[in-house]
Amino acid sequence: MSPALVQEVEDDACPPTTLELTPVEDTLRRLLLDVAKYIDNSPPSSDTISQVPLPDDLAKQPIILRFTGGWVRDKLLDVPSHDIDVAINKMTGYQFGLRMKEYLEVPGNPEKYGLEGVATSDKQNQKAGTTDKSKTIGGLHKIEANPEKSKHLETVTTRILGLDIDLVNLRKETYTEDSRNPQMEFGTPEEDAMRRDATVNAMFYNINTEEIEDFTGRGHDDMRGKIIRTPLEPYQTFKDDPLRVLRLIRFSSRLDYQIDQKALKAMRNADIQDALRRKISRERVGVETEKALRGPDPHEALRLVFDLDLYETIFSDPTVETAQHYRPDTEGWQVMIDTLEDALESEQCLAELLVRDDEERFMSWQLAALIPYRDAPHPEAPATGRKAPPPIAAQVAKEGIKATNKVTDIVIAAVRNQQEISSMVDALRDRQRRPDKPVVGDDATARNVLGMAIRRWGPSWRSQAIYAFLVEVVENQGSIEATERKYTAFLQHLSRLSLLDAYTLKPLLDGKMLVKALNTPPGIWMKDALDVVMAWQLRNPDITDPQAAIEEVKQHRQKQEQGELAHALVRHFLKLTIRPLFAKTKLSTITAQGRKNTREVVLPPRMTMESEDEGVTKPWKSGKDGAAALDLLRWVVGAMDEKLVEEVWHLIVPPLLTLLDDWEIKYKQTGAELLDLLLHATPSSLLERTGLGEVFEEALMPCLAHLPSLTPEPDSIALLSAVYPALLTLAKTRYPASPPTPPGSKVHSPKDDNEPSHHRANLLDRILRKGVIQSHSVLPTHQHPRLIAVLLQQLVPLLNALGIQSVKHLQYLLPILTATLTDPRGAPQIPTLRAGVQALRAVVLNCWPRIAEWRGEVLRGLALGWLRVEGEQGGEVEGLRGEMREVVGLLRVVVGEQVGFEGECALLVEADGRLGGLLEVR
Repeated sequence: MSPALVQEVEDDACPPTTLELTPVEDTLRRLLLDVAKYIDNSPPSSDTISQVPLPDDLAKQPIILRFTGGWVRDKLLDVPSHDIDVAINKMTGYQFGLRMKEYLEVPGNPEKYGLEGVATSDKQNQKAGTTDKSKTIGGLHKIEANPEKSKHLETVTTRILGLDIDLVNLRKETYTEDSRNPQMEFGTPEEDAMRRDATVNAMFYNINTEEIEDFTGRGHDDMRGKIIRTPLEPYQTFKDDPLRVLRLIRFSSRLDYQIDQKALKAMRNADIQDALRRKISRERVGVETEKALRGPDPHEALRLVFDLDLYETIFSDPTVETAQHYRPDTEGWQVMIDTLEDALESEQCLAELLVRDDEERFMSWQLAALIPYRDAPHPEAPATGRKAPPPIAAQVAKEGIKATNKVTDIVIAAVRNQQEISSMVDALRDRQRRPDKPVVGDDATARNVLGMAIRRWGPSWRSQAIYAFLVEVVENQGSIEATERKYTAFLQHLSRLSLLDAYTLKPLLDGKMLVKALNTPPGIWMKDALDVVMAWQLRNPDITDPQAAIEEVKQHRQKQEQGELAHALVRHFLKLTIRPLFAKTKLSTITAQGRKNTREVVLPPRMTMESEDEGVTKPWKSGKDGAAALDLLRWVVGAMDEKLVEEVWHLIVPPLLTLLDDWEIKYKQTGAELLDLLLHATPSSLLERTGLGEVFEEALMPCLAHLPSLTPEPDSIALLSAVYPALLTLAKTRYPASPPTPPGSKVHSPKDDNEPSHHRANLLDRILRKGVIQSHSVLPTHQHPRLIAVLLQQLVPLLNALGIQSVKHLQYLLPILTATLTDPRGAPQIPTLRAGVQALRAVVLNCWPRIAEWRGEVLRGLALGWLRVEGEQGGEVEGLRGEMREVVGLLRVVVGEQVGFEGECALLVEADGRLGGLLEVR
C-alpha cells in the first residue's frame, strides 16, 4: 500500500475498500481459495467433523475466508506483517488445516503455487516455510484425522512462504465469571468482530471478494482519530477477558494511539483489576508485558501501567499472599521513566555505552519496571550454609510476569550489585575530584580494580549499571543532572581504559597452568587465585604472552625488582586462603601484629588423651583444603623477599608457629622447613624489632628432644634434619656477622656481651649441647646408626659457624666421634662412619689451636675406624678411606713436626701394618 493511501486512511472521509497484496500474500490467497473450492466440492469424512456444533444455515453456505485483525490494521498503515490470521466461516482451523494438507498431498497441486509439498518430519519442519524462498509448508505434518484431538485442537498454525498463518473459525464467545476461556460457538463476521479487543483490530479482508470489511463501523474512524476503543462496552469487554487491558496498553504504545476515555475508566476499575489478577495466567500477562516493553514506545506502556494503578496487579508475586506481599514504592515513577527515555533517545554517552542493541534496550525498561522494589528487604537463607532466595524484585519478574531465566538472572545481579556499582561510581567521582587525596582501600580509578569489578558483574553489567543509575534517579530526584554526569564520567573512564568489555578478556593462565607454575596440587583455591592473575593481567595490558605470566609466578627472591604477580598471589593466599584455615588456632606467644607477646605468662598446656585427637578440628589438617593450604604455604614462603616479608610478617608467622606447635611430627617438620626458608628472606632488623627470634628458638629447641624410643626413628630423622638447619639459620639471621672493622677503629672482643657474634655463639653453644651432645649421650650407635649419622651431619655446619669457639666443646665432641668410629658392636655402617669422619674433619679445622693435645684421640678414632672397614669393597668404602687420609693430612699440617707426629704415626704402622694406607708415614 502506498504512503498516499496510508494518508488517505488517516485523513480522508472515504476509507479504502481494498488492499494491495504482495506477490507472496497473493499466492497464499490463491492457495486458500483453491483449498476452499476443493472442500466445497468434496464432502468431509466423519473423522474431520468438528466437535463444535455447526448451525444449519452455515452448513449450507460455501466456505468464505477472511484475513483478520492486526494484519489488516498493519496493511492499512503500510507496516509489513508476517502474521496472518485466517478466519473461516464454517469450519474450525483444525478441520481446514486437515483438508489443506489433504489437498497439498494430491500430486501436482503444490506446484501450482511454486511449492514442493508439506514437510514430512520434525527435522524438515524446522526450516519449512520460514522464508519466502522455502518451498515446503511447515506445521501441517503432524495433523491427523482424529475426532478426539479435534475437541482440543480447533486452531492450526502453519508456515507458508515466510508467513505465519493461524487458521481459526469465525466465532462468538460466552464467558464465565472465573475464566477468560470462553465457550466457543460458530459466529457471524459481525459477532466475531464485536468480540475483539479494539475496533482497529476488528477489520477483515475478505479474500473471496477482495474487500475490506469494518463490521464495528468504527475501525476506519478510529484509525483516522488514532484512538484505541473497544467494539462493545469497555467494562463488559474487560470483564469477559481482562487480558484485553494489557493488549490495549500494548497497542496504544505501539501505534501511538490514545485509549478511549471510557476504556481508561474501565481499566482503572478495581473489579477489572481483580479479574485481571485472578483470571489471567501469569504467562499471558508476561507475554503482553514483554511485547509492550520490546515495542517502539515502552515509556508509554509503563506510563499507562503506573497511571492506571495497574502496577501491583501486573508486577507482583502471585505465590505470596496479598497481605504478606511487600508493597512496592512507586513514588517518582514519572521522573524515572522520563529520565530513562531522555537518556535512551539522546546521543549521550550514557545510552551509547550502556544500550548497544534491542536486547539491552528491552532490559533497561524491564529493570525500570522493577525499580519500585529497590528497597524490598533481601530474603534470608533458610539455614546456615544454604543459598539465600532471590531478591523480591527477581521473584516478581519470575513469578509475576514469568520472565525467562536469563532475564531473572540479570534482575538478581542488578539488585545484588546495585550498591557496589553506585559506590564504585561515587568513588571514581571523588578520586577524580581529589586526585591528590591519599587512597584508602582500592583505587577506583585503577584499571585492575574497575576491570575486576566488571568481570564480577558479568556480561550484563551494562543493564545492571542502568538499574543502579535509575535507583539513584528515583532517590535523588533533585539532582538528576549530577547523577547523569557522574555515571557518564564513570563510563567514559571505562572507555578510555578499554574496559567496557573486560568480562570477555581471556585469562593468560588457566587452572592447569597456574597449578604447574606453583608446583601445587589443584584445589578450590584456584578460582580466586586466577582472579589475582587476571587483576595483574589488567594492570599490565601490554603483556599478552602466557609465558610472561608463568615467569612472574616463578620469580625468585634475587629478582626483587620483578615478581609483581608472585607478590600479589602471596598476599592473596595469606589473607584469603591460608589465614582462614589457621584462624581457629590461637597463639599466646605472639600478638596480632606479629610481635612477641610480653603481656601474659602462659603455662604449658596440660597434655591429655584428647590432645592427639585435636587435629580433626583443625581446618588446615582437613581434607583437600588443608593439604592445598600447606602446599600453597610452602610456595608462599619460597616466594618471599625482604620487602615482602616485612609487609606480610603478621600473616606468615602464625601458620609456621602453629605447625611447629602441633603434636604430629610431620607438621613440626614442615614448620621447621618453612621457617628455615622464611628466615633466609628475613632482615635481622625485623627479628630484633618484633622480638620473635626468641619465640622461634623456643619453638624449635624442644624439637631436638624427639628421639627414640618416644619418637619413631624415621620420624626423628626427618624432624631433626629440618630443625637443625632452621636453628642455624635463626642464629645467623638473629645475630648477623659484624661488618669489617675500618682501619684504626676499636676492635671489639668476641666476648663483648653486646656483640651479635657473642649472642650467636651462645645460641650455637645451646644447640650443640642440648642437641648433638645430649642426643648422642642417650643413643647407642649400634642401635641407631642412621640417626647418629644425621646428628653428625648437622654437627659440621654448627662447628663451621662457631669457628674457633668450638674449642670449648672438644672434650665432649672427640669422645663422641671416636666412639662412633670405633664402636665394635654390629657391622660397620659406612654412611655413619663417613658422617663421623666429616665431623672429625670439621673439628680439626675449627679447633686447630688445641688439636695437638687431642691428637691421640683423633688418631685412635681414625685408626680403629680404618681397621673396622678392612676387607670392605665398593665406592662408598673407598670414599670413606680417602676422607680418613684427608683428615690425617690436615692433622699433620695442624700439629707440625714439633710434637713428633711422624714418629707417632710410624709407631702405629709398626704395631699394625694395615694402618700404612691411612697414615702414609713419610
